[in-house]
Amino acid sequence: MGSGKTTLGKRLSNKLNVQFFDLDAEIEKTENLSVNEIFEKHGETYFRDIEVKVLEAIIENNESFVMSLGGGTPCYYNNMELINQSGVSIYIKYNSGILTSRLLNVKKQRPLIKDFNDQELKTFIVNKLNERELFYAQSKFVVEKNNVRVEDILFLL
Repeated sequence: MGSGKTTLGKRLSNKLNVQFFDLDAEIEKTENLSVNEIFEKHGETYFRDIEVKVLEAIIENNESFVMSLGGGTPCYYNNMELINQSGVSIYIKYNSGILTSRLLNVKKQRPLIKDFNDQELKTFIVNKLNERELFYAQSKFVVEKNNVRVEDILFLL
C-alpha cells in the first residue's frame, strides 16, 4: 500500500502497449462488491480463494499484460510461484518511513488505515513489511530507490 503499484502499472502498460489489470479491481468486478465488502461479508479466506481464481484466469487468458497486485497476494497459496512462472515480477521496495509519509495524506481514502494516528500507521506498515518481506523478496526484480519511475522498471525488462 502506497508504493504506487497501480500508477506505475498503468504507465508501464501504456509504454509497453499491453493491457493493464489491477487484481483488486478485477476481483471487485467478479464479485460485484468492493474488496472491503468482500472481507466484511465473507472473510479473508473467501477473498483469498477468489483472488487466486481471478489471478489464474487473468494469467491463463492473456498473453502479455501488466498487473498490479494487492499487497497480500504474493503471500497466499502458491501465488508468488505462479506469478514468477507466468512473467516478470517486480517488488517496488520502499522503507516504512517513505510508505508512511506517502500514506499520511491519503489515509482517509483507505478504509484499512483511515482511523490510524501517525504512530499506528507507521507500526502497521512496519508489521506488514516484516510479515511479507519473505514473499516479496522472491520477486525476479527488486527496485529500491526513493522515487521509482517507469523508466526504472523498463530498464529491468
